[in-house]
Amino acid sequence: MLFRSEIGSGVDGWQVGQRVTVPFVAGCGTCPQCLSGNQQVCDRQEQPGFTLWGSFAERVLIRYAAGNLVALPDEVDSATAASLGCRFTTAWRAVVVQGRARPGEWVAVHGCGGVGLSAVMIASGMGARVVAIDVQHSALDLARDMGAEVVIDARESSDVVAAIEQHTGGGADLSLDALGSAITCGNSISCLRKRGRHVQVGIMLADEREHPVPMDRVIARELEIKGSHGMQAHGFGPLLAMIVRGTIDPARLIKQRVNLIEGVNVLTRMGEDRHSGITVIGK
Repeated sequence: MLFRSEIGSGVDGWQVGQRVTVPFVAGCGTCPQCLSGNQQVCDRQEQPGFTLWGSFAERVLIRYAAGNLVALPDEVDSATAASLGCRFTTAWRAVVVQGRARPGEWVAVHGCGGVGLSAVMIASGMGARVVAIDVQHSALDLARDMGAEVVIDARESSDVVAAIEQHTGGGADLSLDALGSAITCGNSISCLRKRGRHVQVGIMLADEREHPVPMDRVIARELEIKGSHGMQAHGFGPLLAMIVRGTIDPARLIKQRVNLIEGVNVLTRMGEDRHSGITVIGK
């Protein structure tokens, strides 16, 4: 969550001090992707904290601000706004837009970190029935609190795909790999019923970037496979409206709040300490 402190030339319709947020992918506004409304895959995208200085700082430069600022409703407090990106907005687009979740459908979420738990809450809020899969009891407990009807501990299940098929009566309609590994990606595709939809949300790294896809199963079952990469500024409206109505509440995922100094220790220990929920870094 940001407050407008200075306004550059060419950025109209905004005032200093206004409460705003931005997508983690800032589209340039002029490339073919942006002109088609797909700023999340902009050819010249900027990402504060990645392509330029920002994110964990008191002041952040936002390039292409004219097309990327999102006004925050008064009902959305600063901590909730901070928790939206990138995990909650990424999960929103993966579930609602790319995944096309519908009421009554079975949605499997593989990995219950920040993105996965957000996906559980969103899918449940859409009226879907959710199966959550993880290797930590605390994460699964939180997934149940977020609306998961079924939770599966992947360490204790000898066959995660078979377990999902059993609980759902034949497989998930929509499945998301919210972690990003060869195992979770394979399970996510394989647990789908015929004409099901897989959305890859978690980033596959190192040697797993070229992970093979069970294409015989994709063809025989007419499965859909999609990627999902963030969300455009113009897509925030329905998400913010659901938050204002109270249908979903991202603040429920916030389990720790620290200041900028304390945040250094949290970030450096991310590979060692894994706690369920979201940590918000503020002043």
